[in-house]
Amino acid sequence: MRVREQKQEKEEMPSSWVEIDLEALRHNFTRVRERLAPGTLTSGVVKSDAYGHGMIPVARELAACGADFLAVSKFWEAKELREHGIGLPVLTLIGVDPEDMEEAVRLGVRPLIFRMDHAVQMSEAARRVGAVAPVHLKLDTGMGRLGIAIEDAPAFLDALTKLPGIRLEGVASHFSTADEADKNYSERQAAQIARMPEMFASRGMTPPIIHISNSAGALDLPGAHFQMVRPGIVLYGSHPSGELARPADLRPVMAFKSKILQLKEVSAGTCIGYGRTFATERTSRIATIPVGYDDGYPRLLSNRGQALICGKRAPVVGRVSMNMIMANVTHIPEAREDDEVALLGAQGEERITGEEIAKLCNTISYEIYCNIGKNRFKRFFNAT
Repeated sequence: MRVREQKQEKEEMPSSWVEIDLEALRHNFTRVRERLAPGTLTSGVVKSDAYGHGMIPVARELAACGADFLAVSKFWEAKELREHGIGLPVLTLIGVDPEDMEEAVRLGVRPLIFRMDHAVQMSEAARRVGAVAPVHLKLDTGMGRLGIAIEDAPAFLDALTKLPGIRLEGVASHFSTADEADKNYSERQAAQIARMPEMFASRGMTPPIIHISNSAGALDLPGAHFQMVRPGIVLYGSHPSGELARPADLRPVMAFKSKILQLKEVSAGTCIGYGRTFATERTSRIATIPVGYDDGYPRLLSNRGQALICGKRAPVVGRVSMNMIMANVTHIPEAREDDEVALLGAQGEERITGEEIAKLCNTISYEIYCNIGKNRFKRFFNAT
């Protein structure tokens, strides 16, 4: 793989960095789109810096791949997309604050609407700007988070469509258990939002874009694709769980790299790291690697994590500290100072996945990517 602006990045690159393979991103987007019926729209979820992968480069690739929408959480993310010349329709999944509504209208941002006072304020903002504001109505079909209940939808819909300057472009909801093997609850959720087209037709209105499917829904629930799906974690190479009935051929997008800062031989009984939680049982070679929890490497990997060095697994020994970890490389005699270390990703025939790290930390790959992705040094490979 070739790195863009390699010389400049090499000069700036510190002792640890994140690598993003945009070719893998394109591959994953294609695998999702293959599951969809012709005409089904895709909204690539790029919130939270594209799950740590870099929102702007990822959004550009998704646009080039043919994504129809992008989805973010907050308005400032949508604004940043516009500032970088990305013109796709953008959903803001937690709406837009009143103070940002006029700018949202000017930028064509699509907020999810779940409060009537926000709808009224959006209408007033559209009137002041002299434009029409496209919005998506958010239903709570069983997540228990944002959205209005289905039984309240008729009255809310009637009030919303009377507001000047508002164009109801879509109706959205969100699956809560689509990544589980038992799909009964998800099917009940889908059945609720499936009532919306009839609700529109009975009012002489054209049904808008209906969307509820996240990554799990996009892969496992073809009957719930409706007019659009919103893939997130699958774009970045992870399945939302190990319970999917129809997993896809995904490629990991993120890698986390460092190098051996120091190698030393220590005698048996040498304690390693804070708290003396590890002591060598024999003469050992210990590699110190300049990565820690400040870089997003979980402290829960103390005495549990793995590093790839010279294509072999080396156990993390001692506690993960703020800026350093230690690995036992006694069984890797060829290891040398300044050798590359992979903490996430592949080296040789070995690979450490986000799911592997997440399992050791009793969490999900989403959190691992978001935290590692906060590293301010990223290399982007294979851009379109």
